[in-house]
Amino acid sequence: MPHQPDPGPLDRRLRRRGLLGVAAGTAATALLGTATTPAAATGARGRGRPVLPPGRLGIQLYTVRDQVQEIGFARLFEHLARHGYSEVEFAGYTQGTGDLSLPALRRLLRDNGLRGVGSHVAYHADGGDPDAYSFATSLERVLDDAEALGLPAVGTPWAPNRHGDTVDAWKRAADDFHTYGAAARARGLTFYQHNHAEEFGFAEDRPDVRLYDLLLAETEPDLVHFEMDVYWAYVGQHRFSVRPDGTPAPFEPLDYVRAAPDRFPLFHVKDGEREDGTRDGYRMTDVGDGDLDYRHFIDTVASLPRQRRRHHWLVERDDAPDPVANPAGSLSTARRSGRHLRSLRSRGDCG
Repeated sequence: MPHQPDPGPLDRRLRRRGLLGVAAGTAATALLGTATTPAAATGARGRGRPVLPPGRLGIQLYTVRDQVQEIGFARLFEHLARHGYSEVEFAGYTQGTGDLSLPALRRLLRDNGLRGVGSHVAYHADGGDPDAYSFATSLERVLDDAEALGLPAVGTPWAPNRHGDTVDAWKRAADDFHTYGAAARARGLTFYQHNHAEEFGFAEDRPDVRLYDLLLAETEPDLVHFEMDVYWAYVGQHRFSVRPDGTPAPFEPLDYVRAAPDRFPLFHVKDGEREDGTRDGYRMTDVGDGDLDYRHFIDTVASLPRQRRRHHWLVERDDAPDPVANPAGSLSTARRSGRHLRSLRSRGDCG
């Protein structure tokens, strides 16, 4: 039998915060099937309550970044509003047709009936540029900009590996995040981190420690929140269900949210078609064309006590502007994905 390390402070913190065991157990096995059932096969367009809470259909503007550059925010916002979107998450505040002032950008949101709910900003200066726009180099400016746009939250899409991938390195990143979270809270804002797949890997010096569990355990719930990218979480499930020593380490992404729903105010709704035998296990698609069961996922989260209207669901497809991967184009992705999500109806069995 493989050596089982002594439970330490990390294990105690995970227990205290209700997160130990999230990554294992029979719940993971039971939920795995529903997480990878094609939506088309589940009768998603039923007669029940809409799965998506009213006014909570959003999009990460990285999905349509080519349109930001080509037609500008004003025309893009008109398109998004026409197709039922209520919320946007920014990935930069400039456009190819010229910069806008932040008050002008905020007015464009308002004029189109849209709300800004967050923004992605670099964690630190890539390459060490002291003038780079990031939390580490420009914290007050980042928060000033979020306030100017009326955003309730601002976050980073970067992994917490600024100092490396050891346990101590991620603890140092947790300290950084506490700094950003405290500064954000002092302004009435929320700080959050967006995952990719690598967060679900294991510490270099402690292969029994999943890095995402470590980050959750080492950060205070009132200072550091999370935006779960559902697609990348299931890629992480595919890639990191076995520890480096070969022992099983299954986990179910939905269980993280069940354990601490208030820590996950935002979600990226990104779909993928299963591709067995590949590194990631999925290939990105428009939402509704893949194998991730968003009716079950959103309905489960919305059915948690006092949670239905607390979360923001943001369409994203990383390769939407790529003419090879997505010849229909990014506006088609926005239109089709939004239409699918609005069509989903609850089965009423996910509470």
